[in-house]
Amino acid sequence: MAKYAELIPNFLTFVKINTRSDPHSTSIPSADRETQFLDQLKDRLIKMGLTDVHTNEQSAYVFVTLPGNVDKPVPTVGFISHIDTADFNAENINPQIIENYDGYSVIKLDEKGEYTLDPKVFPSLKKYEGQTLITTDGSTLLGADDKAGVAEIISAVTYLQSHPAVKHGDIKIAFGPDEEIGTGADHFDVKDFGADVAYTVDGGPLGDLNYETFNAADAQVTIKGTDVHPAEAKGIMVNAIQVGMDFHAALPDFDRPEKTQDREGFFHLYDFQGTVDHTEMGYIIRDHDRDRFEARKRLFKGIANQMNSDFGEDRVKVTLKDQYYNMGEVIKKDPTPVKIAEQAMKNVGVKPHVFPVRGGTDGSKISYMGLPTPNIFAGGENMHGRFEYVSEQAMEKAVDVVLEIAKGYAEK
Repeated sequence: MAKYAELIPNFLTFVKINTRSDPHSTSIPSADRETQFLDQLKDRLIKMGLTDVHTNEQSAYVFVTLPGNVDKPVPTVGFISHIDTADFNAENINPQIIENYDGYSVIKLDEKGEYTLDPKVFPSLKKYEGQTLITTDGSTLLGADDKAGVAEIISAVTYLQSHPAVKHGDIKIAFGPDEEIGTGADHFDVKDFGADVAYTVDGGPLGDLNYETFNAADAQVTIKGTDVHPAEAKGIMVNAIQVGMDFHAALPDFDRPEKTQDREGFFHLYDFQGTVDHTEMGYIIRDHDRDRFEARKRLFKGIANQMNSDFGEDRVKVTLKDQYYNMGEVIKKDPTPVKIAEQAMKNVGVKPHVFPVRGGTDGSKISYMGLPTPNIFAGGENMHGRFEYVSEQAMEKAVDVVLEIAKGYAEK
């Protein structure tokens, strides 16, 4: 019998619902399907008998309270997960369950075997010998990022409701939209949420614990060309596509995601749409170190300024927008949340893997709003694509850790 009976059934139900966020939208949430799923979660939480279940109008997050059962003042701890999935097919998700995986076999995802999980390609599979894996059918992502976190938090709350002997303070829960497009926490209402410290349950494999993230910016480059017939082009044509290529070539060749690791930052060209007359390029700029991050932005703008100077007119326009900052700068002032999470993992037999995440979480923004919010694992592997999978046993351990964190604050 499963340790948390509703954990996997809830997860399978959640992932089958398309909640993909829309990067081209300006609404909050970015897609109606997210609103519908959040409303379904709210109804479920109300039926669970929880208190103060409401949608925060400012952020569209669903906020929930599980009242404490201790007779002394203790910190109020929050747990946060996002409900949207990444920019990959999320329609008709059909999870597959592989029980008692042997750790070495190739898992065929689709019927034809075009897509497989092969330990030679994905060596992480070797860690899961004897465990139950949940995969895709090769045509969609799975959505463990972050519906695993949603299901785990709900299971932890359910457990505490049915085990009143487990002492805990007030627990705040938040489920929100649009993390995958980087806007979900923009309007997070820390005061309404009401926690003293929080954790996003949005990390990767078993044991992951993150309190350092990238500093991040989005950069849009717009290039104005001059399109004339190639036969009469000399001295007249300005090929906006070529200018875009020259711009990209002026960036450091080695500072790309595919050539960097650990604390090394990068410039990542993620979109290039162009004609001779007009070209647009989309970049993300990342670095863990704030000074290097600012230097990267200056370099980026400096390239455009130099090109415009060479043209004798403004043809290259750069629009930069900071997205989030390294929450480690906040949490290092008081590392107590990290220490409690580490001890919680050790208490349930999980070895903490503390490392600077090469990305960001909602906690990156929320920490700068005054609520320290490190990130703990939810269990997913190969997230954001057709090769995504998660272990049932890793998800159970995530629930264990959430419970231990809640107990840890009650014992302070």
